[in-house]
Amino acid sequence: MRLRLATGLAALLWSAAVYSAAPEPVPGGLGPLPPVSIPADNPMSAAKVELGRLLFWDTRLSGNASTSCASCHAPQTGWGEPEALSRGYPGTRHWRNAQTILNAAYYSRLFWDGAVDSLEQQAQSAAEGAVAGNGDAAMMEMRLRLVPEYVTRFREVFGTEWPRLHHAWQAVAAFQRTLVSDPKKVPFDRWLAGDADALSDSARRGYALFIGKAGCVQCHGGPLLSDQAFHALGVPRHPQSDSNPLVQITARWQSLQRGVSEAQYKSSDGDLGLAYLTRNPADAGRFRTPSLRELRYTAPYMHNGVFATLREVVDFFDQGGGEGPNKAPQLRPLGLSQTEKQDLVAFLEALSMDQALLLAPPKVPETRPLADGGMNARPR
Repeated sequence: MRLRLATGLAALLWSAAVYSAAPEPVPGGLGPLPPVSIPADNPMSAAKVELGRLLFWDTRLSGNASTSCASCHAPQTGWGEPEALSRGYPGTRHWRNAQTILNAAYYSRLFWDGAVDSLEQQAQSAAEGAVAGNGDAAMMEMRLRLVPEYVTRFREVFGTEWPRLHHAWQAVAAFQRTLVSDPKKVPFDRWLAGDADALSDSARRGYALFIGKAGCVQCHGGPLLSDQAFHALGVPRHPQSDSNPLVQITARWQSLQRGVSEAQYKSSDGDLGLAYLTRNPADAGRFRTPSLRELRYTAPYMHNGVFATLREVVDFFDQGGGEGPNKAPQLRPLGLSQTEKQDLVAFLEALSMDQALLLAPPKVPETRPLADGGMNARPR
């Protein structure tokens, strides 16, 4: 099978890789990220990206104007959230980790369970989701129309007289497509390009483990270091799932509003993952493989943030994952030594840029009343 490497040939490739430039072809299709694919119905422009940057930080795109995209995806915390389980909308508590949006432009499906297939849909779903932004579409659009600067910017970018909410999601998506790893700043990418000194000895040994003994490349291949498939790993429950009433309420509500059977609703508050979308019991507990890029800056890890460090992640896979239904057949005990675990962590850290991608929050424009209180009036 494609997922299983031929032991003899692989061993030769790994030994050659440890202290030399990367072999050709690179196992698993590993390589630098290609240019971001731009959808035909949402072309990029500098003005659109700048509008999206403002909207990304604008709390008016939420229910009570308290929560922006940046509230759960802050640059200083790896464009994700440092809490294991996301803060959620005020009065609620999310049941999943708010994963990083770095390199999200390369995913074919977004969210841990693949609920949407575009950044435009992701922005809308997050802003309108009851335990995320909880925004009412009509209310959010009207708020934008009471911001003179937005009226001007939307008119210039989209050619509309007044801001339209679906254009807001297009602008946010355009901004997010700029949040990608720079291969010139990623040690592993530089090493693949021929810089023999870009990786430490430990990281090179970790690379050999990654494509060999540890088998990480089975699910973390390609430039994104993700197969973008859905796997059940037996990830342990986060303690808050059993101690925080708000998390328990949200988890059960999530199952109910996404249409699980009454029997499932009454018997479990577990996260069904992909099964919410497919309604197939065989998909219960399956979550999309996350990219391994920028791991240095994007802790905690897993769909519920249960692991705080990369070493915990390595320990989990070394023991063959956890227990649970539909467990991925690729998982098996690895028998890694302590030194091997350290080397693997060193390689995983080398998949991140030398410095975190940071942006200062912009000053969002102010709301002002319409000139004469009527919808036909132009703003000042």
